[in-house]
Amino acid sequence: MKILALILLLCLTSCVGVPVKFQQDKPQPITEPVKMKLSEPANGKIVVGVYSFTDKTGQRKDGGNIAKLSSAVTQGGETLLIKSLQDVGDGKWFRIVERVNLDNLLKERQLIRSAREEVKDVTPLRTVLYAGMLIEGAIVSYDTNVKTGGFGIRYLGIGPNTQYQEDLVTVSIRVVSVSTGEVLLTVNSEKKILSVAESVAVFKFYDSGTKSFENEFGVTSNEPGVYALKAAIQSAVEEMIIQGEKKGIWQFKQ
Repeated sequence: MKILALILLLCLTSCVGVPVKFQQDKPQPITEPVKMKLSEPANGKIVVGVYSFTDKTGQRKDGGNIAKLSSAVTQGGETLLIKSLQDVGDGKWFRIVERVNLDNLLKERQLIRSAREEVKDVTPLRTVLYAGMLIEGAIVSYDTNVKTGGFGIRYLGIGPNTQYQEDLVTVSIRVVSVSTGEVLLTVNSEKKILSVAESVAVFKFYDSGTKSFENEFGVTSNEPGVYALKAAIQSAVEEMIIQGEKKGIWQFKQ
């Protein structure tokens, strides 16, 4: 009797499933760049000029098996760079002069002079502000599929599936002296772009064995490339300020 009870106990315990934990190596997207708290410059705002911040990668948007005609990264990088320079250190570091559309500025000043001459207005125009330094650079790299991975499990044709892809964008910024033309400082920065896809699939054969039923639905989450580029530029600007202080290009107030 005791032997029979022991056999029944073993059968019951063998039917109990042991939970298995799977660890997913899935990075978490970062949507907002982290801002550093920088001290003010010792001698007030620094006047700088930004002419361009071009795309040197030549990468096109990925369309699966084909490459689309549109570029993978924005062609207006100088706009993001100017914005980062204006905002860094709570806006207390740089004064940016217009150089991207300098021809438009000069034409408008000429129109003002002509209009004032017609009405005999002798009020002179203020002198255009000039920069002692140029801040230039480019988007130098856009690497796709740097890291891929996922996780999936199915039982009787039913189960979840998770996949992710990691891309990498790299930017370079340099500080150039206007008086000598010397490149005073060069800084590189990179940022990851993450894409995560989660789906659930159902697959079943009918009893006749001649037909099958399959259904799948999923959600894809992408981190926009412009956020990654913005974070990389902002990080490069902050590092540029720190390295510039170490090299004596400028000094912190505190």
